Amino acid sequence: MNAARSPRVARSPRPAHSSHPAPAAISAEHLNDPRSLAFFRGAKVLVGAYLGISVLTLAVIVLLRGDSADVNSAVWVRGTIVAVSALVTLLCAVRAARGSRSAYRRLRIISAVSVVAIAAVVALPGTFPAWLKAEQAACGLLLVAVVVLVNGKHVRSVFAAG
Repeated sequence: MNAARSPRVARSPRPAHSSHPAPAAISAEHLNDPRSLAFFRGAKVLVGAYLGISVLTLAVIVLLRGDSADVNSAVWVRGTIVAVSALVTLLCAVRAARGSRSAYRRLRIISAVSVVAIAAVVALPGTFPAWLKAEQAACGLLLVAVVVLVNGKHVRSVFAAG
């Protein structure tokens, strides 16, 4: 078919992969509200601690790599996944503090899913050594606090669409 005779496709100002209009920007007033600032500070500190513990855990895994009773393949996989997840979670917290609705939504999802995954690791008999379960329990407590923060009424209202 000739290019001159092909039907014209109307172009929208939004990318083709997007079916929703762009959400209104979050106002500086909402982002700089003392309650919002306290939320962002608290969320970043909690998630930063989660990342710190996760990185230290990877260091311990490397140090104990010769002891198959304390470090098996499941420990390597879990330690790596948790450290990467913690980094992504921190990036989401930082972007949410700058007003990103998508980062806020990701922060809510990742923190909740991580709590469930951690609970499963702690509850599973035999797969992981006691020291890793203790580390995961500590991470889980930090993330439970994040889940409570990100689902608070004030923060949800700041990021409400529209």
